[in-house]
Amino acid sequence: MLNYVMKKKQILIFILSVLILVIFNKVFLTTFTRTNAFFANQALVNSEEISPQRLFDKTWRIISKEYYEPTLNHQNWLRWKYRYQDKIKTDEDARVAIDTMIASLNEPYTRFMPKKDYEELTTSITSKIYGIGVNIYSNAGKIEIFNVMPSTPADFAQLKQGDIITAIDGKDTNGMNVSEVAALVRGPENSVVELTIMRDGKKLTKTLKRKEIKIKSVKSSILDNHIGYIQILSFMSGSTPNEFVEALENTKNTDALILDLRGNTGGLLDNAVFIADIFIKSGTIVDIIYRDGYKKSIKAQDEMIPLDKPIVVLVNGASASASEILSGALKDYHRATLVGRKTFGKGLVQKVVPLPNRTGVNITIARYLTPKGTDINELGIKPDVEIGNDFDILIDSKHDIQLEKAKDILNGKTRIRSAKN
Repeated sequence: MLNYVMKKKQILIFILSVLILVIFNKVFLTTFTRTNAFFANQALVNSEEISPQRLFDKTWRIISKEYYEPTLNHQNWLRWKYRYQDKIKTDEDARVAIDTMIASLNEPYTRFMPKKDYEELTTSITSKIYGIGVNIYSNAGKIEIFNVMPSTPADFAQLKQGDIITAIDGKDTNGMNVSEVAALVRGPENSVVELTIMRDGKKLTKTLKRKEIKIKSVKSSILDNHIGYIQILSFMSGSTPNEFVEALENTKNTDALILDLRGNTGGLLDNAVFIADIFIKSGTIVDIIYRDGYKKSIKAQDEMIPLDKPIVVLVNGASASASEILSGALKDYHRATLVGRKTFGKGLVQKVVPLPNRTGVNITIARYLTPKGTDINELGIKPDVEIGNDFDILIDSKHDIQLEKAKDILNGKTRIRSAKN
């Protein structure tokens, strides 16, 4: 059924996860990578150790050469090199100098990532998280388990929803935030962590061995017995294309399809292109405009007939970047009806460059246009049917008016198709 697919190129309350999902939204809004191949063809982490001064100088050169706007915000870029020449002695000096230099660009997506931030980014790309498999949140200042993922170390250790984590390896969690607790629970695969928990007023100690926890970026189900529903949580994971193909297989016996991109703040360009290619027969999916004005048109592959079902795409104000690549292409080709609220409006492309000292820099290297040549940066994409608000899916999932509207539209389209047949 899906062989043709494999032939193609391939927020009111957040439940903050021990598996670093706590930082995903920050990363997604600031990372829209040029191509998965970039990561496939070079090491994610540069372990070379150099002096803080050399790290600054290297970052200066990379931005000077690759930043998408050639005037670098109408300034003499050399002034930053002269300003900090022979003045950077520590890692903190380098971070402050690089951040100050980047701030002069007056553009929100180019940023320097110190070691910790860069580790979090590479983890989200590779989807390799080593932990115990619980989602946690802060409840009245206490770190509480919201749920336990099945077939994980936490599940096997019989941790339960509502357990309060009071200590990790003997370190009291009192006063810690979710991110700090998550950092203590994570660790190398097969290493051991000891959790002290409170359950029904009783203190318990659990010893667990950390394992790789698979992060799913795509979920699917069947609604009303005939409508496929696929939610893409992010485009960041390298496994997103395979997960999407699996979701299509799970919903293959349906008459129509809902793609839910609400809250999906973006990720890898290739992932958005791969999915758009499944539904678009031919033509440009996205145009990338580089610093020198060179335009690279990424086109649909026409080896096989695309998947032909009525589609509704759900979007909102947190649908950004790669979400807008996909929804913009489907809208321009009239391949889908967009329902919800106007999207975020991020029309810039970033490239992640590993730097020595296990750091990295996220550089805006281009802008992009939808197939009709529309620049959506800071404007967003207006849906065909505007309904609800940006938080409907979070406030009350049982009364999701945007989803209900999508089903109404698709029920009408499938009735028309049936009458024609």
